[in-house]
Amino acid sequence: MRLKPFLLDAWLDRYEHDIEFNIGGSEGPGWKVNEILGLATDEQRERFLNHKVVYSRPAGAEPLRAAIAEMQDVDPESVQVVTGASEALLVLMWLAAEPRANVILPRPGYPPFSALPESLGIEIRHYGIRKENNFRIDVEEIKKLADANTKLVLVNSPHTPTGTTISDADLESLYEFTSCRDIQLVSDEVYHPIYHGQATQSAARLPHATVIHDFSKAFPLSGVRTGWIVEHDPKRREQYWNARTIFSISNNTPGEILAEIAMRNRHVVLTRTQEAASRNLQRLDQFIAEHKETFGWVRPQGGTTAFPWLLSAEDARPFCQAAAERGILLVPGDCYDMPSHFRVGFAAVAQDAFPKALDRLGEFVKSWSAKMTPA
Repeated sequence: MRLKPFLLDAWLDRYEHDIEFNIGGSEGPGWKVNEILGLATDEQRERFLNHKVVYSRPAGAEPLRAAIAEMQDVDPESVQVVTGASEALLVLMWLAAEPRANVILPRPGYPPFSALPESLGIEIRHYGIRKENNFRIDVEEIKKLADANTKLVLVNSPHTPTGTTISDADLESLYEFTSCRDIQLVSDEVYHPIYHGQATQSAARLPHATVIHDFSKAFPLSGVRTGWIVEHDPKRREQYWNARTIFSISNNTPGEILAEIAMRNRHVVLTRTQEAASRNLQRLDQFIAEHKETFGWVRPQGGTTAFPWLLSAEDARPFCQAAAERGILLVPGDCYDMPSHFRVGFAAVAQDAFPKALDRLGEFVKSWSAKMTPA
């Protein structure tokens, strides 16, 4: 069993810890521990400071599960807490690994979507999220890829890195299709509910769908390493619980309490993410318009990332490398097997820093364009 190189995290680890302007990240505006504790009740604060640093329950701490269930409008029994959405993906792909099984995934997509099933010997069938189609998620294309050996269909909405979304009607159509064929429909919603157009509902409302979410993107507390699965099927929940006890046993207990506080104060946390994303997306929209001879793009409908491309169709890695040398972090599209594209994150940068980052990037683009223009 081998895992292919995780180019995205290799690139980020190389640059993001010591760069002036990080506009390559995918999370919302960060929080400090004292800021989260500032939202807590006296009881929560005391519990955080005085809790025993021992194993949590494999299904997750009960107060956290109850808080998540309230947001998702489900029974707390339907919530399985995991070590971020990453562990959720690991559990789901591991359980899908049967002889001759296939899974249907988006391209481009978060790299572990495909790395995990590939390492497990599962056939991968990709549906395209293409700029020629305005990054639309084509439900009919997904349906044509399915057969009797399809174990799982995954949709990611809002989608990373493009920011596209799937409409409620399209998701319900796909849900009806998968339910009739006993195919598990998995909805990755780590950017929900951050939208820049028509908001959509969580798939948690659908009784046979599986939802994965976490505290790393819309809830930008990535350091707590906490996520969850919403699963209405008790047999599947039992499988998740068993896999979780084998893979990681439990979450870290301080992280669970911080996550619970953030969830109980989700209006504050999510509003901060939405306001930062909306404000900076307007600035990014203007920036792309000012450089329309260099970049193409489809404006994101949700989430915190965009996926522009170089109109020259050249490989964007040298462009991103040169930008990093100027103190500006972008993510090259080859991390998503789409070399002419690059990812921009527009929610994590401080309010006054994002315009400065775009000004710096604009100066760099002018010099880059001049270099590429024939003499």
